[in-house]
Amino acid sequence: MQYSKHNIVAPVTDSDQWYIVNVLSGNADLIDSSVGENAQAGILPKGEDLAAWTEKGYVVDPAEELSRYRLAYLDFLDTRDADEVQVFFVPWYSCNFSCSYCFQEGYGWKPEALNPEVTDSFFTWMRTNLANRRKYVTLFGGEPLLPGAQGRKFVIDMFARCRQDHLDVAIVTNGYTLSSYLDVLENQPIREIQVTLDGPRAMHDQRRMLKGGGPSFDKIVEGIDGALALGITINLRMVVDRENLATLPELAQFAIDRGWTTNPHFKTQIGRNYELHTCQVGNERLYSRIDMYQMLYALVKEHPHILEFHRPAFSLARFLFENDQLPAPLFDACTGTKTEWALDGTGRVYSCTATVGKQGEELGTYYPVPSENANLIAEWQSRDVCSIEECKTCNMQLACGGGCTAVAKNRTGNILSTDCRPISDLLSMGLATYS
Repeated sequence: MQYSKHNIVAPVTDSDQWYIVNVLSGNADLIDSSVGENAQAGILPKGEDLAAWTEKGYVVDPAEELSRYRLAYLDFLDTRDADEVQVFFVPWYSCNFSCSYCFQEGYGWKPEALNPEVTDSFFTWMRTNLANRRKYVTLFGGEPLLPGAQGRKFVIDMFARCRQDHLDVAIVTNGYTLSSYLDVLENQPIREIQVTLDGPRAMHDQRRMLKGGGPSFDKIVEGIDGALALGITINLRMVVDRENLATLPELAQFAIDRGWTTNPHFKTQIGRNYELHTCQVGNERLYSRIDMYQMLYALVKEHPHILEFHRPAFSLARFLFENDQLPAPLFDACTGTKTEWALDGTGRVYSCTATVGKQGEELGTYYPVPSENANLIAEWQSRDVCSIEECKTCNMQLACGGGCTAVAKNRTGNILSTDCRPISDLLSMGLATYS
């Protein structure tokens, strides 16, 4: 018998306690520091403690654990193959904003009107390539809700086509025109509308301004209020870096005072501003993942009302405390080409939102002539912790899942490389936050 290769053991932040987590066995416990130190040193417990830890999968027979691992992997594949596919559609890369951190500006696509034949081909591609899969469409950009008759006609036509094919729709928008689109969006099969606020008014308006200048905060808030009043789910996103994360407590209080946080149709996410494909001006403002969460942890300790607005994931910690169990083993954190695709108005097919629009990342076309790079798609679809060499010996592989393929490829040039998550440190902070 020996310790499981999937144990994660570390101290809880700002505590005398330690934790042990094993995603493969599905168990997690708070333990004394001496027990944690012994586990890290490879010193097995004795007697009843050994029996208890064997029962929980912290101490294992290696052959039996390998068998459980293989079965869990097959379960993961079966679950993913039956899961719903999110198909992003980018009608254009045009946008009415001039955000200070926009990465699509470097892509070089010229604005052009959407050819109706492109939309027809988009639905044909879904019916052909995802014939036996549950799916829904997400409108993406650029900005899919552009002002003007052309934008409104596109949205009206897309909803009509999606209703015809019994597809729900989600929208990712900057939110500036949302209030003017509510008459179009009311009573439509909308999953959610993602809108971004980067802080309270002053901070948001200096980061997410209109093209040519001009504030956007108040119009976005108007749209959020209107959508919530219609029962449309709003997923409010805050893109954070060193410039604006300190304003999170103020934004949280604004949302609380507005009544958003008690609305069942309101949810939140925090997205880290990071360098994806093109170098950002002033990239010294970017957080690493661990630095961002350390700042979040400190802010939540000082301003606990933040948790009424947003509950950070801290890797597995939030899920564990909200569900009283660990999630299933994550053999692959990347959804691209598996449960996510992204197609744009130029007729090109991409893996996901992290690659859509970047020249050289195309996986094929759906218009005017369907085509696919079968070898490249197969490489994307083969990537998981079983195919990435660095992941195979990592005790955190089933909590990390290898990270983002696009980020890994951008960093190394190799799809089968890692985008590692600081799982242990995140768990330490998360368990301190939620326990």
